This record gives sequence, structure tokens and C-alpha cells, in this order.
Amino acid sequence: MSLYLEHFGLREPPFRITPHTDFFFTGANRGPTLDALIYAITQDEGIVKVSGEVGSGKTMLCRMLLERLPENVETLYLANPSLSRQEILGAIADELGIPTDGKATHSLTRALQDALIERYAEGKRVVLLIDEAHAMPAESLEEIRLLSNLESKATKLLQIALFAQPELDERLAATDMRQLRERITQHFNLMPLKQADVAAYIEFRLRAAGYHGPNPFTSEAIQMIARISEGLSRRINILADKALLAAYSSGSHQVGSHEIRVAEQDARFQPLQPKAAFNPKPLLWGIAGAGIGALLLAMTIGTGSRPLAPAEDKESVPPVSAKSQAPQNSKRLQALPPPRSEAPEASPAQDKIRFGAITRQHLAQYDEWIKDAPRNHYFIQLLATDANHTGEVEGFLSRAIAVLEPAHLRVYRSSLSGRDRVGVIFGDFDSREEAIAAMQSLPESIKSVQPFPRQVSKLR
Repeated sequence: MSLYLEHFGLREPPFRITPHTDFFFTGANRGPTLDALIYAITQDEGIVKVSGEVGSGKTMLCRMLLERLPENVETLYLANPSLSRQEILGAIADELGIPTDGKATHSLTRALQDALIERYAEGKRVVLLIDEAHAMPAESLEEIRLLSNLESKATKLLQIALFAQPELDERLAATDMRQLRERITQHFNLMPLKQADVAAYIEFRLRAAGYHGPNPFTSEAIQMIARISEGLSRRINILADKALLAAYSSGSHQVGSHEIRVAEQDARFQPLQPKAAFNPKPLLWGIAGAGIGALLLAMTIGTGSRPLAPAEDKESVPPVSAKSQAPQNSKRLQALPPPRSEAPEASPAQDKIRFGAITRQHLAQYDEWIKDAPRNHYFIQLLATDANHTGEVEGFLSRAIAVLEPAHLRVYRSSLSGRDRVGVIFGDFDSREEAIAAMQSLPESIKSVQPFPRQVSKLR
């Protein structure tokens, strides 16, 4: 992809498919939707649902939430939807730093409620973001409903936001899902981009990547991209990237119909199902119990001004834990599932695992660093996996030390959730903002694994 950067005068790749919030497109109602989501999550009492086709921008929106939510909002990110109800409780407990110790479901739920009450007393709001919620087992969806019941005398203790493909709506229509369905008070639907939006989207991303010349995409090329992509941002990115590469290969500075046909042939997209076919209608959201005008007015009055500067394009996860970024983003984030917040204590079983030399070195670096690392500092999470995946960890580290400062790479171990886990982390930053800024300057090979910031207190 970097081959054509100099040819077109670009500072960085404009059409990468991994979410990068500097490339968040606020057109096609994405910006207002983000504002409405922030308001809904911080002010509402019900479950929030965001639905959209694969590649429509759900994970990017999730990553933007992780960056834009107020500091008093602690965000838990669940990117693996196939967990059982007990595993979901364990994952949330991990994020909140609650030892599970083989607790039964009812005991674990009570421990979660106590932890949430403590945070409420400290003036904090806790939000659980669940990506790919349409893939959750029925029993896990039921657990989500039960979690939404956790409350103090005055308010809900846990706000829940579901990000899902349209299949979730079909599941919620079932009779046995009516209780969960009625808990969802706000519905947001990300519709495909219209042709005019596609043109603006391509122009925006080119400019965000440092392009200064006239738009290299002809009007015919944009029409073809809109038709072939069916308005889905991920497909637009893939087509535009391949078309730029085709133009570069032929020595041209213009992208026309020929380059788009080459890109289409290479991409080999399958058409969407009829129910999700390209629809040029504007993005709509439904708000149960309140008109959209009332919601936007409340947003203007109640949320304070959080400017919608173009931010990152992190689709994939961000993802991710309280202020962790889910979202890079946004597990998709599947190449690297965002880790749970895990205590570094080792279990006796861990001693049977034989790590490679590089891993042992960075385990020692972690032990030395964690002694004095302030709880309110941040680091960048790079990898989280089962501890017995020793080859994966060793291989990742051998690649990472070639592009990152080895002294700032650390490996920790955890068994808080009853599973022997290993995490690879990088850096030590005074604030979340510093960690995010450092994350943006990471090499592309590292960005591709969806790193995100986390606080040291999560490890303790």
C-alpha cells in the first residue's frame, strides 16, 4: 500500500481498513449519531443498540465512543460475543478487577453489583460495549438482560450498548426475546452511504492522509465505487486502495473506470442479501419514548460541547476495556482480541509453561517496571492470548523488538479469570491522551494488531 504514497503525495495510507479515528467521517449523519450515542450512554437508563451491515462503520463508531466519552465513564469492551453467560460475567469481573475464585453465578453477580455500587459512589458511570452482539448465544443475551437490572435505589449501575449486524433484530423479534427487546430504549441504524456521501467520504480520507491536489477519482469512478461497494465504508476503502495502486502501476495520477474495474475484479465482493441491499435512504435512528428533536435538544443542553474533529478509523476493537480503546479499535479486532483486565499473579500451573528467551526477558522487565508504575499511568496493550501459546508470544515479540524500543516492551501473566493468560504491553504514559498520541505514531505492522490504551490500575 505504501508503494503509491509518494506517487500521489500522501503522508499515510488513506484507505486502510483497520479503524483509525483520525479518519472518522462525520458525514452521512455519522457525526450526529456519535453525539446522540454519547448522550444516550451518559444520560439514558436503557440498553442502546447500534445495527448495521458488515463494514458499515460500527466498530469505528465504537472506537470513537471510547475516545469521546467523558472521563468519569469507565468503559468495558467485550469483543468476543460467543462467550457463555458465566464467561461474560468473568470477563466483566476481569475488567473491574474482581477475583472470580470459582464463584458461582449468583455470587459473581453480587460481587459485580458491589463493585458497581462503589464506582457509583465515586461519581463514575460504567458502560459495557458489546461488539458483534448478533453472534451471542441465547443464554448470553439473557445474561445481558439480567445485568441491565443491576441498579441502586436511584439509577442503573451498568449501561449497556450492543453493536450488531441486522441479524440481531431478527433474533430480538422472537417471542422468547421480548423481555430483552423491551429493555432496548434507543436504536441506531447505520445505513449505507449514498453516492454523494461516497464522493465526500473519498475526498475526506484523501485530505486527511495529506493529499493536496485535485481529486484523482473521476466522477465515473466514484459512481462505480458507490455501486460496487453498495455504500459500505469498508468496501469503499478496499476498492479505492486497489484503484490507487492500479493507477500507480500504470504511471497515472487519475483513477478512472479502468482502475475501478481492475479493483472490482481483484476484490471479488459478494452482493449483500436482498434485505440489506444498497439503500440510498438517509441514516435513521429510532428513539423509544422520545422524539429525535427532543433528544438533539437535550444533547445540546446536557452534554457540553465535545467538538467532532475528525478522529480515528478503528473498525475492527478496540478494543477493549474502560478507556482502553477498543476500540483499534473497534477483534476485525479478531486478529488480536482485546484482552481482559487481568491481575498479573501467577498460578502454580503457570510454572509448567516454558517460555522462549525473548519472552522471559520481557517478563522480567514487567516485574521490574510494575513495582513502581503509578496506578494512574497508561500503557498500550498489544497482545493478549493464552499462556500456552508460547510460540505466538515469542514470534510477536521478535517482530515487535525490530520496530519498537525493546526496553519499553513488557510481558505480564495472569490467572484472575481462571485461565492462564499472557499479555504484551508497551510504554508508560502519564495520561490516556499521551498513550493515544503515541499509539498513532506506531508502525503500521503494530497498528494492524489493534493496540489500545489501558490504565496501570487494571493490571493491579
